[in-house]
Amino acid sequence: MERVRIADGLDFSRIVYGMWRLGDDADTSPAHVQAKIEACLAQGITTMDQADIYGGYEAEALLGAALKAAPGLRDRIEIVTKCDIVAPAGRHSGARVKHYDTSADHIATSVDASLSLMAIERIDLLLIHRPDPLMDHHETGRALDAAVASGKVRAVGVSNFRPWDWKLLQSAMETPLVTNQIELSLKAHDGFTNGDVAFHQRKGVPMMAWSPLGGGDLVRGDETNPGLRRVISTVAKAHGVDAAAVAVAWLLRHPSIILPVMGTNSLSRIAALGDAFKVDLDRQTWFELYQAALGHEVP
Repeated sequence: MERVRIADGLDFSRIVYGMWRLGDDADTSPAHVQAKIEACLAQGITTMDQADIYGGYEAEALLGAALKAAPGLRDRIEIVTKCDIVAPAGRHSGARVKHYDTSADHIATSVDASLSLMAIERIDLLLIHRPDPLMDHHETGRALDAAVASGKVRAVGVSNFRPWDWKLLQSAMETPLVTNQIELSLKAHDGFTNGDVAFHQRKGVPMMAWSPLGGGDLVRGDETNPGLRRVISTVAKAHGVDAAAVAVAWLLRHPSIILPVMGTNSLSRIAALGDAFKVDLDRQTWFELYQAALGHEVP
């Protein structure tokens, strides 16, 4: 599995395992969560993506239970988590309305909660989950710098930020932001033309792509775009892989550095995540997929 340098002394696997559905599985036992991690490790996927809000603020604890049951796993993986979304659920059930909180107190409290729930001493990468319209960039920047200086967090980044959001926050920080996790897929491809990907590509900053299978539509078949499904199926058959591998390979083919975040509870699907590297897309095939995604020929 290819690896990507995220920060000094911190490398991620090119494909990341997303744990947002961890609590949706019928079996959430530590042994089953461990089996998922082991299935990832068997193919070189070492980076696990979490967020405090996942599973109604319960997914981090499920990972923590697995790490307590098998302490040796912690040294074999990198852990990403996120904060700032406050929804009326779990430990925030008293909130009147879903909102964002990038205050220093909230970030510090979230970091401590994540460390405790996941039973770890340090978060490898902390992301601000969503842009906060009320963000005081000086306060948020100081809080992220402090999280790194404390040793509780190795590196920091953002998620769902536009270039101007990134530049605003970074302007008030000493610590570099190391990634932006945004939605990218054959179904959500605007980032390739609206400046989001170009901004980070110019900076040489790796991006993480959430929902790279378009919420599953690229695998199940998007009824709104049957033409795309046909092209994906044709390419998949030619390479002896499934549709998911083709959709992920399309992102991997881009010259910017994109790390797809793959979320599934199926052990067999986890075991096949690395199949994307079996797909070698030439330029014309990449554009055949892109044209099908657009629904028309490129200008």
